[in-house]
Amino acid sequence: MAKTKTSPARAKDRTPPKARAVSGVVDVLATVHAKAKMLSEALPYMQRYDRKTVVVKYGGHAMGDPALAADFARDIVLIKQAGVNPIVVHGGGPQIGLLLDRLNIRSEFKGGLRVTDRATVEVVEMVLAGSVNKEIVTAINGQGGKAVGISGKDANLMRAKRLERRWRDPTSNIEQIVDLGFVGDPAYVDPHIIDVIINSDLIPVVAPIGVGPDGETLNINADTFAAALASALKAKRLLLLTDVEGVLDQNGQLIKALTTAEAQALIDDGTISGGMIPKIESCIDVVAEGVEGVVIINGKVPHAVLLELFTEHGAGTLIERRRRKARGAS
Repeated sequence: MAKTKTSPARAKDRTPPKARAVSGVVDVLATVHAKAKMLSEALPYMQRYDRKTVVVKYGGHAMGDPALAADFARDIVLIKQAGVNPIVVHGGGPQIGLLLDRLNIRSEFKGGLRVTDRATVEVVEMVLAGSVNKEIVTAINGQGGKAVGISGKDANLMRAKRLERRWRDPTSNIEQIVDLGFVGDPAYVDPHIIDVIINSDLIPVVAPIGVGPDGETLNINADTFAAALASALKAKRLLLLTDVEGVLDQNGQLIKALTTAEAQALIDDGTISGGMIPKIESCIDVVAEGVEGVVIINGKVPHAVLLELFTEHGAGTLIERRRRKARGAS
């Protein structure tokens, strides 16, 4: 009779079957205990945010990654179940660009700035308040939540004014005011519809579209829209999910927490530069208007929202009025 060959790995394993079974049970228990410990450690943070409003700006590459999008949706459902009132404000720039290209709609530029004409703003509204908004709603509902999609036009949530930019002609050195077309800046927020939604089991998902002085549709930067909404609601937190880790020091290391005064000092000394300057200035303004803290988070980190809200270390750079004793302290 031919002998059955034993694999090298099997031959080396001289552990009795009973001992292997006991070892497996120990491993399972260790995993379970680790999860229980993690949940226990999250309790103080869950209590801190219980029935508090958190505005989350969702955008960047996290929106284009199916795995990260599923993680984000699951996080939003979980924090709603934990007693937090999440409000999602989303972007959609890449999706808008793709549809404009498909429709062969070319953008006009004045002084290096994109002008949004009537044809473009119709596409913007179609993408933001339509396809992108409903994709996020569907993702959250698919994780067991009850999301509802709206825009700033619903119930006059976000009234806006036309946004103009100053531009200096490098040749003549003459400063000009550039009309950017159907681009808006928040003028007045009426949060009634948000209050109605969050005081139920529903989760609002908001497209950054506003109503202009003459009832026209105005496209608003998602960061700006989220900041205005958080300020009007006096939210506990504003989370800005971006494609960067947060604020970095001069050595390229993440700064986990800043007071508004420290953030301003980093702008003044050049540590914060370029496109990060208006984002941080907006954060400073939001805190001054009553939001407890603003966090710039890398949305490419899995479960970034949960890490920020329910762990001691957070997941980005927290900007608040005064420094706390610890990053996650109450």
